[in-house]
Amino acid sequence: MLRHSKDLLNLGIAATDGDIGDVKDLYFDDETWAVRYLVVDAGSWLSSRKVLISPIAAGTPDWANRLLPVSLTREQVRSGPDIDTDMPVTRQHETDHLDHYSYPYYWGGLGLWGTGGYPNMLLPGYAGFGSPEAARAEADGAQARNEARLREQEQAGVNENTIPQETRADPHLRSCNEVVGYDIEAADGEIGHVQGLLVDEESWAVRYLVVNTSNWWLGHDVLVAPQWIKRVSWSGRSVAVELTREALKQAPWYDAALPFTREMEIAVYKHYGRAGYWPGATPAP
Repeated sequence: MLRHSKDLLNLGIAATDGDIGDVKDLYFDDETWAVRYLVVDAGSWLSSRKVLISPIAAGTPDWANRLLPVSLTREQVRSGPDIDTDMPVTRQHETDHLDHYSYPYYWGGLGLWGTGGYPNMLLPGYAGFGSPEAARAEADGAQARNEARLREQEQAGVNENTIPQETRADPHLRSCNEVVGYDIEAADGEIGHVQGLLVDEESWAVRYLVVNTSNWWLGHDVLVAPQWIKRVSWSGRSVAVELTREALKQAPWYDAALPFTREMEIAVYKHYGRAGYWPGATPAP
């Protein structure tokens, strides 16, 4: 089932031996568009420190009580690496974090999570961890991200030598709170802004950006899949999509107050003439 990012914020995180805190942000991967961490404010028991919780630890959400159980203890969280969530989270931060919890690395495989499509599939018998193929994939990915970052800085007129050393790392994680409000640029002009994300609560994949078009028409939300994004300017706070303003204007409306069904998803993909991501989806014309 898909959940709006605003529904995930302030969700309580319950360890096996007590509460940890509330979700304040989501960090998603800007290459695969998957939520990699929940940013949790641990509250007074941990001096209001913010900690990262991986979906690898997540159980089935209890939406009635707004709780997400995780297979962690409070001591595991307390003794975890101290990560400044106000600074970019680098791959080194991630390896320290995952090593602390004895989790395999999620990168290097062909799936969204290692060799599989779901975070909990990393735990039993993960064969890609530490393999030469995983190392090569990570090296190639790091180089591609670094080249994209340099191109973006060059376009923005940023001199690498003027950037503080602590911020020159390779941040590939992005804040959900940060991307909300980004302008949406269609192929023929601006069309609205990002209102939120729709996240698959099982795979933790970001399936859609919720786009608000109220600045152009009477005001309604439409959906855009990450696969239809042409580029994201993180410095310019904008998202360019491979769609026209008219296509977005005529797209099926999204109402956060209504359950979002597979039939509604089919209507969205059919409108744009794209193939769905789910098994058995009709190929695009």
